[in-house]
Amino acid sequence: MHPLRRLLSYARDYRGSVILATTFSILNKIFDLAPPALIGAAVDIVVQKEDSLLGKLGVTDVSDQLWILAAVTLFIWIMESVFEYIHKLYWRNLAQTLQHHLRMDAYSHVQDLELGYFEDQSTGGLMSILNDDINQLERFLDIGANQLIQVVTTVLVIGGGFMFVAPSVAWMALIPMPIIIYGSVMFQRRLTPRYLAVREHVSSLNSQLANNLGGITTIKSFTAEKRETERIRAESQAYRRANQRAILLSSAFTPFIRMVIVSGFIGIMVFGGQLVLDGTLEVGVYSVLVFMTQRLLWPLTSLGEMFDLYQRAMASTTRILDLLDIQPSITDGEQVLDHVAGDVKFEDVHFSYKSGQEVIRGLTLEIPAGETAAIVGATGAGKSTVIKMLLRLYDVTGGKVTVDGHDVRNLRLEDLRGAIGLVSQDVFLFHGTVRENIVYGRPDATQEEVIEAAKVAEAHDFIMSLSDGYDTIVGERGQKLSGGQRQRISIARAVLKNPPILILDEATSAVDNETEAAIQRSMERITVGRTTIVIAHRLSTVRNADCIFVLENGLLRQQGKHDELVETDGIYANLWRVQTGLRDGTKFSIM
Repeated sequence: MHPLRRLLSYARDYRGSVILATTFSILNKIFDLAPPALIGAAVDIVVQKEDSLLGKLGVTDVSDQLWILAAVTLFIWIMESVFEYIHKLYWRNLAQTLQHHLRMDAYSHVQDLELGYFEDQSTGGLMSILNDDINQLERFLDIGANQLIQVVTTVLVIGGGFMFVAPSVAWMALIPMPIIIYGSVMFQRRLTPRYLAVREHVSSLNSQLANNLGGITTIKSFTAEKRETERIRAESQAYRRANQRAILLSSAFTPFIRMVIVSGFIGIMVFGGQLVLDGTLEVGVYSVLVFMTQRLLWPLTSLGEMFDLYQRAMASTTRILDLLDIQPSITDGEQVLDHVAGDVKFEDVHFSYKSGQEVIRGLTLEIPAGETAAIVGATGAGKSTVIKMLLRLYDVTGGKVTVDGHDVRNLRLEDLRGAIGLVSQDVFLFHGTVRENIVYGRPDATQEEVIEAAKVAEAHDFIMSLSDGYDTIVGERGQKLSGGQRQRISIARAVLKNPPILILDEATSAVDNETEAAIQRSMERITVGRTTIVIAHRLSTVRNADCIFVLENGLLRQQGKHDELVETDGIYANLWRVQTGLRDGTKFSIM
């Protein structure tokens, strides 16, 4: 389907506003086209006097005719100004409204897409669609749509008037029309792929910029500024070249239109003048024809700019609506989950990525409500994937995951994820205050509740030592805080949410020993009375778990308590010996 039809289908709720804006644009142009006719009437009065059109209508006094013409002129100019104000008001508000709703629909839709989609996309590319592409559409609605409507109105009104008053020469002014329309269509077809290429290069450039700005610390630490500057230069050059290809073609449109227009203008001027000399055409009518020919044909030169705006908007519209057409593979269930005890089961679960690589194979495990379970294993064993399936960030490709006996695929996502608190190793703090980040899961929490959660997470003391306490700005991704401080705020956020199921995904993997001890104390308090799942590399952090599950290459190899697994020769015992420095019962150290 053509992008304009897709856009009109999307914007059907705004049909009334579009009709009104179009009507006011047409009325504005009709009154705008009237002054040349008034010039002809003025010439008619001073040349024909009592025999002018107004004289034939009964106003014989020439002075009265001029005053009537002046009154009509004032009325026309007032109405033109009024309708210009109204049509701009409608088109600009429509552009802003449609832009806002389209951006919000696109953003809401993106949030509903599964995690796998984001792993295949770049942040900069999505930002380009949600911001730059939607702004391109706004610019067309703000300027181009009205211009296009007024050009069409000009052609119809003046062309119709020509055929009425001087059909013998009017055809000369209309001859260029088919050529202009055909040329416009041909230019449009050639411009479409070029502007699509421009939008793709914009997306790629934005993606690289976002990537580099996010990794500025790494760039500086590896003194890679020059290399990254060259990378951005290459992307920017590619964008510039794509634009140059579009500009090369779009810039030729206006000169082409001019050369076609001049033929019609010359025809009217020469052959119309000959009719005046022959006495078959009135001087006033001739003056209007010459002037109106310019008014008829000259606006067509703006078609180049209009088509430029139009093609950019349609290229952007295609990208926006293609994004909206992506169907999420993880859809909301219908079953309501009121009370959650916290019993979690994986029953013969399999999971494969789109590439076909199977990372979880026949996983069966049970975590009774209120107990603490640990999932351990080497990197790539599938530990984090297990957690993502419980949260339904991924859906199983075989078997099922249940909470309190309910298949998670049947549950409302809001209920399921609302019952689970996640403390991840990759802590994400939003740009804002400490308090705003802690209350993220419970925006209505009181200050007393926030402080209590921070104390449980052993974060209150360091928060109070910050410049503005709980009102301290943490910076983008919490960059103004240390890793341990970010982790403790993340724990406070989970404590305040008070979920029946708590997931601690490598919560102590990137902190020092002192911070780890503080987090361990916090964990001992917050795991009481709730189902807790701990993902860990450091086995010392899971010694007291009720059950430890050992994964290897997506398979469950061992399960049991710490002491049992250490005594049993296997994967866990080997990991324990490596981490504690024991080999064959002997402590070793690296000097």
